[in-house]
Amino acid sequence: MRLLLVEDDKETAKFIAKGLVQAGHTIDVVADGKDGLALAIREDYDIVILDRMLPGLDGLSLARTLRTAGSRVSILFLTSLGGVNDRVQGLDVGGDDYLVKPFAFAELLARVNALGRRSPLRSDGDILRAGDLELDIENRKVTRGHERIELQPKEFVLLETLMRNKGRIVTRTMLLERVWGFHFDPRTSVVETHISRLRAKIDRPFAKALIHTVRGSGYSIHDSP
Repeated sequence: MRLLLVEDDKETAKFIAKGLVQAGHTIDVVADGKDGLALAIREDYDIVILDRMLPGLDGLSLARTLRTAGSRVSILFLTSLGGVNDRVQGLDVGGDDYLVKPFAFAELLARVNALGRRSPLRSDGDILRAGDLELDIENRKVTRGHERIELQPKEFVLLETLMRNKGRIVTRTMLLERVWGFHFDPRTSVVETHISRLRAKIDRPFAKALIHTVRGSGYSIHDSP
């Protein structure tokens, strides 16, 4: 799933992002409420994980604005404000779940997965397609034609990121941030290595290539000539 984390504590954000990426999710992280609102409106996320006490715009106002704008994205509040009234406020403004800090990561992951299963955005987004390539997000299954393709977890997330942006250029920096996390060494060749492995499974056994290099820009997946 594609997730947005709005959390101003750097260590907490790093810990959450690392765990969710390792669990196979893609995640964007911002520390400011206004930036979080802008991203949540502009991009398509399955879940927004949201602190309440944020610079720029507090979490309650962010969630309320999203709902007023008609957004149906699932919202999980993750905050140290754990009183009954706090929980009620979070749910009343449009939150779908509420988890209090300190928390066990296993519980956070379970709640994220549960929200993902019932998210209204998932009905049309469970299966991504590019030509005869099909990626089933919920069942973590990839097929091309009638042939099953086995991918490693990072390969799956990389392919999902490309397919969610089908027909658009995805830069190397975007892939590093969304697949490996914000703190990954930008000088690494990990993107090129994984793209090569992905092509060996997705493209080379078939007549038509779907993953294309856009010289000087990044990569794109599409089925046009």
